Amino acid sequence: MSGTRRRGGRGARERILQAAATLFYEEGIHATGIARLVETAEVSTRTFYQHFPTKTALVEEYLRTYETGLARQIEQKLTREGLTPQDQLLALFTMIAETFPGPSGVVSTRGCPLHNAAVEAAGHMPDVRELVHQHKNGITEQLTAIAARAGAAAPEQLGRQLTVLLEGATALSTSLDSPCPRHDALEAARVLIDHALPEAGVN
Repeated sequence: MSGTRRRGGRGARERILQAAATLFYEEGIHATGIARLVETAEVSTRTFYQHFPTKTALVEEYLRTYETGLARQIEQKLTREGLTPQDQLLALFTMIAETFPGPSGVVSTRGCPLHNAAVEAAGHMPDVRELVHQHKNGITEQLTAIAARAGAAAPEQLGRQLTVLLEGATALSTSLDSPCPRHDALEAARVLIDHALPEAGVN
């Protein structure tokens, strides 16, 4: 029988979200149309719209799902037994330096899905932009709080600087299609933290 197989019913929403995670991340949000999504998810267009009234609604749910998983990863990384505040400041840099998959489960240098979405949203998806802003500000606040616990003289400044380094590394890694900027960022973060915490030093 020719044509794409369609499966509705149980699991359709999850398949649509998984298709979105793969296609939005690997091919881009604007480049991925509804027809491509329903084909990959093996659902009908009608089933798609039963779960997501618009493509933008799917984009937002895709990003919320990714953010929830990322927050869980970060929490696990930061709360590992025996980590000092200095170690915690480096934890996110260690995480991005390691080889880890994107939201689609495929190892990639496509960068941060939230950053990519913010670039693509560019004035057309205000709710997406707000979601990304909240996440990125949250990372800065989290690093600032850790810097304060580590005894930094200017924790807000250090938090902002580390966020810039973190974002720059993932963006450059995407531009060069190389993991090298992530490793360079880890070493640069060591120097920056060591300078901010001269008494404590960094492992």
